[in-house]
Amino acid sequence: MALTGALYTGVSGLSANQTWLNVIGNNVANSNTTSFKASTVQFMPEFYVTQQDASAPSSTFGGTNPSQTGLGTVVASISENFAPGAIQSTGQATDMAIDGSGFFVVKGATQSYTRDGAFTLNASNQLVTSGGDFVQGYGVDAAGNVQAGTLQNITVPLGASQVAKATTTATMQGNLDASGAVATGASILLSQDLTTIGGAAAPTTATALTSIASASASATPLFTTGQTITLQGTKGGRTLSPSTFTVGATSTLQDLTTFLQQGMGIDTNVPPPTTTAPPGAAIQNGTAANSIDLVLTGNTGTDNAIEISGTALTSSSGTSPLSFADGTDAAGFTSNPNGESVHTSFQAYDSLGTPVTVDVTAVLESTASSGNTWRFYADSGQNTAGGLAVGNGTLTFDNSGNLKSSTGTTITIDRGGTGATTPLAMTLNFGQMTQLTGQQSTMVESNQDGFPAGTLNSFSVGTDGVITGAFTNGQTRTLGQVAMATFANDNGLTDSGSNMYTASAASGTPQIGAPGQFGAGQIRGASLEQSNVDLSTEFTNMIIASTGFSASSKVITTSDQLIQELLNTANH
Repeated sequence: MALTGALYTGVSGLSANQTWLNVIGNNVANSNTTSFKASTVQFMPEFYVTQQDASAPSSTFGGTNPSQTGLGTVVASISENFAPGAIQSTGQATDMAIDGSGFFVVKGATQSYTRDGAFTLNASNQLVTSGGDFVQGYGVDAAGNVQAGTLQNITVPLGASQVAKATTTATMQGNLDASGAVATGASILLSQDLTTIGGAAAPTTATALTSIASASASATPLFTTGQTITLQGTKGGRTLSPSTFTVGATSTLQDLTTFLQQGMGIDTNVPPPTTTAPPGAAIQNGTAANSIDLVLTGNTGTDNAIEISGTALTSSSGTSPLSFADGTDAAGFTSNPNGESVHTSFQAYDSLGTPVTVDVTAVLESTASSGNTWRFYADSGQNTAGGLAVGNGTLTFDNSGNLKSSTGTTITIDRGGTGATTPLAMTLNFGQMTQLTGQQSTMVESNQDGFPAGTLNSFSVGTDGVITGAFTNGQTRTLGQVAMATFANDNGLTDSGSNMYTASAASGTPQIGAPGQFGAGQIRGASLEQSNVDLSTEFTNMIIASTGFSASSKVITTSDQLIQELLNTANH
């Protein structure tokens, strides 16, 4: 009986060590499998046969220990080692690795869990596993806010369009030099002497343009019906957007002065200064008999200095009908644009995403013991009606150089005839502007909230699992968030193969949330988790297991030899 038992004991050793070798082989075979978790085998002894029970000691007897014979070994458990593997960057946006505990949640025929983040996008731009299961996560609302709670398939709509957004706010940043000079003068441009054809009378604002001639050549009309006049002057040294005017049969001198005023970006909606004539276009008596001059008075400030050179005013007839030069107006004010000022230009967008250039000029208007006041002027060459000027206002600073109050900060730009919503209204936020002494005046646009239409062309995944899409218009938007699951007992999960696990009674109910919640790790985007198989350990275990297998087989052969000896003895 004892020899037969030794045979079965050896068989149990063979079986247990063969199982261990199978596990080792599987570990080695998957040493390069993404996120593979190595398994370990634990043995335990089989039943013991008690040959003699234990006896208690007494005053006359020391007692005996039990005498037992073991019947071999069995596999107690095969458990996976869920320690994280090394993380390797792949550069593939759809790849994800878990840095820490937890599992991705995926859904095919059933809900499963995996640490294999080698995902791809299918034909519907849905994130799927290599086996086709849908990666689960949370969607976003219209404003791009993650809606946690209900799991859904994650979609990354590459190629999707993002509609344009009109600018509503533009923030200005910089410093205005408090020690600068107050603006007291403006540009004053005078045209050549103009008269009516034949020079018999001085023109008025109601005189038809086709009746206007130069006083030096009164027989030749300067304007003809159908003639197109193009104006592109300069302001503060900057070339303005071109403006055009077509002479009609009923066009008057007033129509021309309005065109010149608007085309030069002169803002007349400001309080009249006391040190110069009110800004705008007008007429005054010329030096020649029966003549007048056109007078253009600009806004104060060096950066509001206007100029109309010989090539700035052209005509479809091939000759420039008017010429302008600095001069003195009828009130005795001489062209003298001066005063501390600063200019900036930025790009806004209308409702169709069309770029709209806005020029902002700030001029020191007055000083006071309670704080200085600056006036800003806003122009836009994309203003489709009313000329370049689109608004003005004031900025008043306190004694510490901080903005105390402001007026007129909402400007409107006419977009009629463009198909976009009109007018385009936006607020200029000067809250980040300061007024300090000794620093050169500077002003830039630091942020504006409009953008043109764009197309989603790339995305990335953050450590919190949030998927952020990048559009061709430079905008980013949250597209969703990857969900993760944790379990009370990872070793209780059922390995379904293909790097997939399902919950079991031993694993407990999954706790599903965002990365970082419920003990879950973080996501590493564009990376994959490597296998945690340690080949040196596996090769060492392979030697031990094969040695155990050989030793168990030796028990069997030795027992067989002894049985043969016993049989031979019986035959004699």
